[in-house]
Amino acid sequence: MADFDAAYYRRFYGSAKTRVQGPREVARLAELVTRLVDHAGGRVTNVLDIGAGTGLWRDWFRRHAPGVRYRSTDVSAYACERYGHERRDIAVWRARERFDLIVCQGVLPYLDGARASAAIENIAAMCRGFLYLEAITKGDLGTVCDLGLTDLRIHRRSAAWYRKRLGAHFAMLGAGVWIRRGSGHHLYELERGP
Repeated sequence: MADFDAAYYRRFYGSAKTRVQGPREVARLAELVTRLVDHAGGRVTNVLDIGAGTGLWRDWFRRHAPGVRYRSTDVSAYACERYGHERRDIAVWRARERFDLIVCQGVLPYLDGARASAAIENIAAMCRGFLYLEAITKGDLGTVCDLGLTDLRIHRRSAAWYRKRLGAHFAMLGAGVWIRRGSGHHLYELERGP
């Protein structure tokens, strides 16, 4: 497992030459995700960001949806101190609060199978509406991932592994957005992923 210290953050977040996403990319992603939620009839009043890193989602919500209550967590002591997140390990932590939108970007591949499964269960328990999940799969490596920019100290799982566990609680909306089963939001069959 990676050591999420200052060197990690310099390498994967700090330098425009070595990071995969920066503020502009996350802004486009946050816009897409919130529009998909809106399209599905959802409303975002609160957000939980798991593995919030440098706080790019927080920054976007502050600028574009300042009325949304935003809660950020990270397992990294460095990130929590530097960027103001709560220090939480999603594999063992579960808030009592439920969230309209949970953002979990780049976290699950760092967890072994049992811990990733537990994290998905915790996420599902806290989600009342929508989940944005980004998790590199085995199939992504060498196809869509730039191996020079990607941290390869991850567990390489298939997309089917994730879909099986997520499918117990969520239906795929598309573009990494999942809708909580039983949330009351309905989609046409062809709007949902397979």
